[in-house]
Amino acid sequence: MGEKDDSKVFIGRKKSMSYVLAAMVNLGAGKPCRLLARGRSITRAVDVAEILIRTFAPGSRYGEIKIGTEEIENEDGTKSNVSAIEIEILPPEEK
Repeated sequence: MGEKDDSKVFIGRKKSMSYVLAAMVNLGAGKPCRLLARGRSITRAVDVAEILIRTFAPGSRYGEIKIGTEEIENEDGTKSNVSAIEIEILPPEEK
């Protein structure tokens, strides 16, 4: 099994502030953070990114933003396409 990547925050159904706090751990340590979401959670990921940059981590900025489609297998064996997004948040620059 590979190393766990602490810089990734998987966005799901919890409240946005839970994910903001998880991302702040990395940004506070001066490391970039990646927000990953699929389907209906994409809007929450964008909200979390905006809350981080505008309120909790002033000076942070967007890095690479990737969008795409992932194919998942349903419980009945059929396959569905689901939209996905990965948003990189870069920590404030040291002066």
